[in-house]
Amino acid sequence: MVSLKLQARLASDILRCGRGRVWLDPNEASEISNANSRKSIRKLIKDGFIIRKPVKVHSRARWRKMKEAKGMGRHEGAGRREGTRESRMPSKELWMRRLRILRRLLRKYREEKKIDRHLYRELYLKAKGNVFRNKRNLMEHIHKMKNEKKKEKQLAEQLAAKRQKDELHREKARKNELKRREKDREKAIKAAAEAAAAAKKAAAAKKAAAAA
Repeated sequence: MVSLKLQARLASDILRCGRGRVWLDPNEASEISNANSRKSIRKLIKDGFIIRKPVKVHSRARWRKMKEAKGMGRHEGAGRREGTRESRMPSKELWMRRLRILRRLLRKYREEKKIDRHLYRELYLKAKGNVFRNKRNLMEHIHKMKNEKKKEKQLAEQLAAKRQKDELHREKARKNELKRREKDREKAIKAAAEAAAAAKKAAAAKKAAAAA
């Protein structure tokens, strides 16, 4: 049989594919063997004596089916497992994932001004101390703390308003008391003057009666 190595190599270079995808027509082996240049190989490709085979299909249908089944918990029994639980999913890896999620959330909230830097530092250290189980737990804690701070602020504002109101009441009462005292003093002075005038009048009457 005629060797077609040269023709196959040239054809694979022209067709831009591997040697395995080059098909040489066995019925035209003698004509193909005469082609020893790229130009002649191109002519044979144009005539259909040399073609590039299509890529073989590598179906992922079975893989998808298996993945879907595994998602439902199939094919994961004791007989399928190799290695200990710790080696299959290290607790350190789970811890790092959880902590990175929590820290990412804290950074996001700090950048969005939802929490200040003091609260960020406090929650960062709590996350490091394994206080929060997951992201939802941390978010609930943040909302709870913010609500508590809001309530404390409202209570402080109410107390401040009450103090101010009480101070105004006291000031008003003090002014009223001063006015009352002033009136009483004026009344007392008036009464004393009237009493003195009456006494003077009585003395003058008595003196006039004695003279008569």
